[in-house]
Amino acid sequence: MTGRLVAIDQPGGPGFVDELQRIWEAGDAAFPVDQRLPTAAKTALCDAMRVGEAVESDDALVMATSGSTGEPKGVVLTHHAVAASAEATSRRLGVTADDHWLACLPLSHVGGLSVVTRALHTATPLTVLPGFDATAVDGSAATLVSLVATALQRVHAERFRLIVLGGSRPPVDRPANTVTTYGMTETGSGVVYDGVPLDGVDVRIDVDGQIVLRGPMLLRSYRDGTAPLDADGWFATGDLGRWLDDGRLHVEGRRGDLIITGGENVWPEAVEAALIDHPDVRDVLVRGVPDPEWGQLVEAVIVPGDAVPTLESVRNHVKQHHPGFMAPKRIEIVSSLPRTSIGKLRRG
Repeated sequence: MTGRLVAIDQPGGPGFVDELQRIWEAGDAAFPVDQRLPTAAKTALCDAMRVGEAVESDDALVMATSGSTGEPKGVVLTHHAVAASAEATSRRLGVTADDHWLACLPLSHVGGLSVVTRALHTATPLTVLPGFDATAVDGSAATLVSLVATALQRVHAERFRLIVLGGSRPPVDRPANTVTTYGMTETGSGVVYDGVPLDGVDVRIDVDGQIVLRGPMLLRSYRDGTAPLDADGWFATGDLGRWLDDGRLHVEGRRGDLIITGGENVWPEAVEAALIDHPDVRDVLVRGVPDPEWGQLVEAVIVPGDAVPTLESVRNHVKQHHPGFMAPKRIEIVSSLPRTSIGKLRRG
């Protein structure tokens, strides 16, 4: 009997976990619905994901991508993929019977839901919160948690054995008990930890500098039936990267985010990392804007601290870390930056 796709439209908590397990026991696949969406948007998304329609026998989850660059796609993850991710991540983190997972990120995103599926697969104790709350996080009995950079700044990190850190760029002075991850919805959560691929994950850089991945935790297909894996199982991520001298993977950024100014390549993330410790910069987004002379200009969109930074101070600060061509030629002062629910900057 073929299963169907069933939506879970409820906040995080024991009830969510029970519903997920009930759906799986019935041979169906689950689609977690973003609780922050208005009713009409939830309905439209469920229609786009074809909730109620058939799934393949091994399908476990359909996850909507963030949609930061367009309409969300439904990523189909099988039970085999979910299990492979749970086993590889748990092995890398050294999870034992004494550990306890805390899920406090949105369960409609793979970074949040993978905490739940990982704990269920390994029978590790689990607490699921309806959302991020710093007091609840600090007061939990958990030893392991997955956070994004903005959440990390609001909790007492030292109380956890390990913190899995995803989403946006990690802070320069991140705590020693954090592990940075690289992955995406299509990879079923992080597949590279602190620059080192998980067991069973193959990584290569293609001739264009793009990161290409292969492993048992990758998606089966998209919900519309398209399959992004090639004949040998490789997935082209759309991210550019390189291998460091110590053998670790360094992710430069999305291929479309690269700024080319006067023939020079500028990665926004590198400039942002330099600017985030400027005394008058609380948050920053760097992007390219069209220019008839340079092709693109480097622009920094800044949330100021106690004082508003000047263009000159911003440029001088970047020049302490990078060549002059990477220094912004324009700045824009704003009160906040657009981010996804898991902390990634929206550059579009």
